[in-house]
Amino acid sequence: GDRERAADLQKFLDDPSIRAVFCARGGYGTVRILDYLDFSSFCKNPKWIVGYSDITALHQLVHQQFGIITVHGTMPIHFSTPEKKTEPVESLQSLLFGELPAMRFPVHLFNRPGRFSGRITGGNLSVIYSLRGTPYDIHTDDAVLFLEDVDEYLYHIDRMMINLKKGGKLAHLRGLIVGGMTEMKDNLIPFGKDAYAIISEAVSEYDYPVVFGFPAGHLERNLAFPLGGMAEVDEKDGEITVQFLMQ
Repeated sequence: GDRERAADLQKFLDDPSIRAVFCARGGYGTVRILDYLDFSSFCKNPKWIVGYSDITALHQLVHQQFGIITVHGTMPIHFSTPEKKTEPVESLQSLLFGELPAMRFPVHLFNRPGRFSGRITGGNLSVIYSLRGTPYDIHTDDAVLFLEDVDEYLYHIDRMMINLKKGGKLAHLRGLIVGGMTEMKDNLIPFGKDAYAIISEAVSEYDYPVVFGFPAGHLERNLAFPLGGMAEVDEKDGEITVQFLMQ
């Protein structure tokens, strides 16, 4: 049950010999255990918390309430065999051992260009939406917001973006970074826009830069990066560069 899972995680958070906690997989259920966790030992002796998707709830709590950076990255359910390391696993290993190579990816047609930097927050749009109006609600003012999602109806992407907009969560960003919006679903009567177009429209009245195609989320190229740390975004020769700082 929830208390059993919370007790297991608590044990790992409290153990000073553990340097990193890898969440085995996403799915659903992180939000059910947040209230049972005590972070007092963790704050004295922080360690990496690694995961993505449903783990967004845990990331959001840790870097918003305690100012501790976490890792948005691949999980053991996606780890490869020792003989064949994938790029997501290599990027995670690099980050955990103190290297922060810049992420590079092509310019997208929907991008709104401009250099920007700030503290990066966010993650899975559905999880962020589910935490709205709770003590774990996302703080986005003066931040770089990252969004990704999977297996959602297009109209629901629109509904969630409108919720963020009406709640003032999109108005005061340094910039918006959009990762994978994969395996989107549509109704019998098509919604008429893809996920990137929906997001682009939701932020059209603001003037901060927007970057699509960031290699993170439910993607084959799901590269690791520090959530709650600083991100510097630049564009040069048809390529976007994102440099992260552990501060």
